[in-house]
Amino acid sequence: MTDKPSDPTIAIIYHSNYGHTRHVALAIAKGAQKVLGETNVRAIDIHEVDWDFVDAADMIVLGSAVYMGSVTAEFKAFMDETSQRWYHRKWEGKWAAGFANSGGLSGDKLAVLQQICLFAMQHGMYWTGLPLMPTGHSDTDLNRLSGFLGLMTQSLDAPPEETPCQGDIETAIWFGEYLADTVLKH
Repeated sequence: MTDKPSDPTIAIIYHSNYGHTRHVALAIAKGAQKVLGETNVRAIDIHEVDWDFVDAADMIVLGSAVYMGSVTAEFKAFMDETSQRWYHRKWEGKWAAGFANSGGLSGDKLAVLQQICLFAMQHGMYWTGLPLMPTGHSDTDLNRLSGFLGLMTQSLDAPPEETPCQGDIETAIWFGEYLADTVLKH
């Protein structure tokens, strides 16, 4: 295990081809920063990973767009790149969570969350899901897609600042706050 910083930190690692998944990652970061402060939470594109920050983080949140029922090829390459961290158990005992974004209402987001969860389990991490009851099914409702293993969001064919919908983004902010509270309690 690496030395832990005095204040809990969260690394949100994501891959986003078109900016929609990045939009979700930033919303999760916004929620977590409300609790932990801006310097203790970072949304990190997989192409710009700060390994020192990630290795020292108390929680690693992993997110990908859904491509053909799986994480993106780039995100899978990132996962494979952690094999030495897996071997040396660098992330063992850390908290983990996940999120998946797709264009389809289902879009096989559950399969991606299961893939990310299994990856975290391989690393010996503790998984936390999304314990938020759905408030409805409109685009302004929280957890409208009824995801519990992790955060599920849907992006339409529109610019990232317009989609995912308001309810999905507000759920992402809620999720970030919940994750920050989790690392504070443990």
